[in-house]
Amino acid sequence: MSLATLASATVLFASSFRLAGAVSAQTFEPPSKGPLVQTANYTSFSNHTLHDKSVVKGKVFDRIIQVWLENTDYESAAATPVFEQLAKQGLLFTNYKAVTHPSEPNYVAALGGDFFGMHDDDMYHIPSNISTVIDLLEAKCVTWATYQENMPEDGYYGFTYTAENYGNSSAAPYTYYVRKHNPLIIYDSVSQDAARVKNIRTFNDFANDAVNGTLPQWIFVTPNMINDAHDTTIDFAASFLEYWLLPLLTDKRVNNDRTLILLTFDENETYEIENTIYSLALGGAVPKHLHGTTDDTLYTHYSALSTVQANWGLGSLGRQDTNATVSNVFSFVAQKTGYKNVHVPANKVPQFNLTGVVPGALTSQAFIPFAAPNLKAKGAGGGHVFLRPGLNKALTASSLPPPVNMVALNSTTPWRMSPRTTSGKHIIPCAGSACP
Repeated sequence: MSLATLASATVLFASSFRLAGAVSAQTFEPPSKGPLVQTANYTSFSNHTLHDKSVVKGKVFDRIIQVWLENTDYESAAATPVFEQLAKQGLLFTNYKAVTHPSEPNYVAALGGDFFGMHDDDMYHIPSNISTVIDLLEAKCVTWATYQENMPEDGYYGFTYTAENYGNSSAAPYTYYVRKHNPLIIYDSVSQDAARVKNIRTFNDFANDAVNGTLPQWIFVTPNMINDAHDTTIDFAASFLEYWLLPLLTDKRVNNDRTLILLTFDENETYEIENTIYSLALGGAVPKHLHGTTDDTLYTHYSALSTVQANWGLGSLGRQDTNATVSNVFSFVAQKTGYKNVHVPANKVPQFNLTGVVPGALTSQAFIPFAAPNLKAKGAGGGHVFLRPGLNKALTASSLPPPVNMVALNSTTPWRMSPRTTSGKHIIPCAGSACP
């Protein structure tokens, strides 16, 4: 059997195993009486609320809430009744792509503009000299937080957390929380900062902050491993949305006429097809005449970055968020901010179903150091490229050394250099030093 055939078989086996497990999963049980009711099922109650109630006006929205679900093909989500119902209340993006496989690099890319060669779900930490969207938000005083369901305490750094099974008390404890779905904990610039790490919060904190009127302006939400469809099914996730999201759509403490809610997935389920994911813009900031309509513009996880940048006139990260081909701003936001999107013909859409290895600082198979961002890049917000202290700005993408196979280098067998991936379906197109 060839390596390619073996790899494909491995992917199919892994996918089949996950689906088999999902079939036998428990039925949905609400973890609390409502989305804004704290519960002991989340291990710890909120011990404080956020205090900053200031609002930085955006050009289209004043708050964005991103809700990420897991591993579902576009067609499966689109055919599910709850998602069909939600689509009538918002704008459905029909050409929205995850940027790679598996889960973790998508989460990392969505906040940092790159996945830096990461190609698995292992334990990573990205050094503090690498910037994220948090740097851009704070530069303009835009408040932020992430809320992680079943994380045991604020700023929890552990790889997983297993708790009592709240859906079945007679069953074994369940690993509801995983670090790989909590992108801000992976970036040291957030997790190792004493002030910032407090904004890596739990679902009980979300309830507390909403009730007290202190929800921040930029919010990233990760449901637990059963409610996000990772360990279950799209129907299970739909039941969670009926319990959690639908009531919030009519609650002015969360969703008002200046709120944008992005409901999306990290990646699709079937690796052998284009990595198209179901993504839906909801909330009061979506113009009513767009409700129940679709938008076939090419968007990716980098588009959420560029949309936020355009809305608040932020700087950029100088990475894939400034690569115009893969970072189109949501059209209704682009129209009001004056940003011109790039039309990508269907036969020119990049292949995002990456399952191989591309060079980067987070792979030992084709290691290259972290490069500085492209300081000359122009982002959707019009501001300067943000550069964190300690990063050598002279080490640009074009000046990086060839990738080295560190695994082979550290083994007892002769090592050889891993070639750069050049196949069009294994790398995101980019230009100049904006390339990863």
